[in-house]
Amino acid sequence: MPLYLTRFSYTPETWARLIANPEDRRKAATEYVESVGGTLQGFWYAFGSHDGVTLWEAPDDVSIAAVVLAIGSGGAVTNLETTVLMTVEDTMEAMRTAQRVTYRPPGA
Repeated sequence: MPLYLTRFSYTPETWARLIANPEDRRKAATEYVESVGGTLQGFWYAFGSHDGVTLWEAPDDVSIAAVVLAIGSGGAVTNLETTVLMTVEDTMEAMRTAQRVTYRPPGA
């Protein structure tokens, strides 16, 4: 199954709720992705431009999009970004396939 890296930030209100009532959000994240047939591979908090990072495995792009849309629509997170991760093997195949693509730069 494909892997997806999601970066997110909590709103100040969400941090206030978590400080008042600490909660392990891995449990909720696991439930979300399992509802579409996937698994949570990891969940970390971070310093920097995002407050946290998750690594998901999901059956396909539509499934993970559904999870991310549901999370984003809840209003507790901002700066929500998801990246599809490709294996080295898939990337090698993409490079071989790119050899057959004839690209023309704009205006050339």
